[in-house]
Amino acid sequence: MTSTAETAPVPWESHVGRGVHLYVDGRRYIDCASGTFNLSLGYALPEVTDALHAQLDRCAHLSSELTRPKSQEIFGLLRPFLPDHIESHWFRDLTGSTANECAVRIAQKATGRTDVVSLFLSHHGQSITATGMSGNAFRQRSFTLPFAGSLKIPAPDCAKCFYRQTPHSCGMLCARRLEDFVEFASSGRVAALIVEPVLGNGGNITPPAGYFSVLREICDRHGILVIADEVQTGFGRTGTFFASTGFAKDLKPDIITFAKGAGGVGIPVAGVLMRKELDVLEPWEHSTTSGANPLALVALEATVKYIRDHDVLDNVALASKLLKDGLTELAADFGSVGAVKGVGLMLGFDLPSAAAVARFIAIARENGLIVRGSRYGFGNTVKVRPALTVSEDEVQDILHTLRTSLEQLESE
Repeated sequence: MTSTAETAPVPWESHVGRGVHLYVDGRRYIDCASGTFNLSLGYALPEVTDALHAQLDRCAHLSSELTRPKSQEIFGLLRPFLPDHIESHWFRDLTGSTANECAVRIAQKATGRTDVVSLFLSHHGQSITATGMSGNAFRQRSFTLPFAGSLKIPAPDCAKCFYRQTPHSCGMLCARRLEDFVEFASSGRVAALIVEPVLGNGGNITPPAGYFSVLREICDRHGILVIADEVQTGFGRTGTFFASTGFAKDLKPDIITFAKGAGGVGIPVAGVLMRKELDVLEPWEHSTTSGANPLALVALEATVKYIRDHDVLDNVALASKLLKDGLTELAADFGSVGAVKGVGLMLGFDLPSAAAVARFIAIARENGLIVRGSRYGFGNTVKVRPALTVSEDEVQDILHTLRTSLEQLESE
């Protein structure tokens, strides 16, 4: 891949993006992290940016009271991509953190219970509640982040099984032990289980087949609502519009949260989708000042329409196979590369240590490729997530640069 100042645009500011490429001071990079996984359609897609420009000329902000009709219209666009039982929405958020908080409020109010179960290695956001639910001690150790009733259970990480089992004989122990935690470690008032279909920041952990159905069975038995945190997996990232209608359909979530890629080109927008009977919140019980603002809704609408009208999910299927096959080849060719894992264009591979990941990220950046690591630098997974519009040629560029960077890493 060639990166030259002559072929790059010369913006009046130092950063400009086009498609999967980011130009910084005239140097071109392939952004294989899609911003912070929120550029589902890449940088500056005209179908989204044109709609944003037109809305900006009309007005950039309105009270959410005035944007309710547009929210309802957009929910109508989403309905064909949702599980049949998801019939209501709450679009008053800009970030996944507060969308997940909204989901917890819904669950607590609807059930009259308090506790929320989450997984080791999970990541549900940066706010106090969302951080308190997340499954990493390093994110909480410098603060007092009380969330009474936050209960964490082992993640379905077959490569590093908490119970020292093997997938063919474990009987899905990581899921079945949920019942023991509810019985012996909770207050007896569990409102919800919150689950990421793929534990993205935790190391791109994809649960084994059968995991979601066991969780659903246990939650049904105990009257526990299931929240699917699709902040990272939603809007086509795993190959279906939501993971809850694809490989994670057996989870049958009562509530789905979304953010990140919902804005298409990086515009902040988030929301909650739910069963009709869970539409229990009053307007004053959960709202953010800029939630459901016109620019956010326009970006959301344009993103849904683009994914629907431009065969984006078909492109994900094609590009993800090419990319995963290429990553598997790299794992075979390089001793430092461990498990290749993930679904759709939410892929990753392991290196021996967090230090190796940090060094690899730096080498790749020098070679014109932007990637990110897991667990905020504490993990050993390199995450590979280009925009859903990535072309076959761009996939080959990504694989070529990954190979070159691995060769440099192993030669040091």
